[in-house]
Amino acid sequence: MAVKLHRCNVRFIKGPHPCWRVEKALIDQGIPYEVHAGPGLPWQRDQRTELIEKTGQKHFPAIEFEDGTVYKAESKDMAAKIRAGELGSSAPAR
Repeated sequence: MAVKLHRCNVRFIKGPHPCWRVEKALIDQGIPYEVHAGPGLPWQRDQRTELIEKTGQKHFPAIEFEDGTVYKAESKDMAAKIRAGELGSSAPAR
């Protein structure tokens, strides 16, 4: 089961960047995922129509499950939940 990671399209930033923090946790836990990079530049948040539809928010990252539910929280909380093996118990964003 692969989840979809909705993240910004700035892939070269590693370290404390919120999208990288969540992606790194998925990698470290061996969770299969697909990247869905959002459109536009980081400051063009109004172009993130798909993310806004799914979460009601303009900020990345978010994780979409196969059943269409979406998990969105602060990136440090998302990473902690992934590392604790609790990703499957996440409540939907909306």
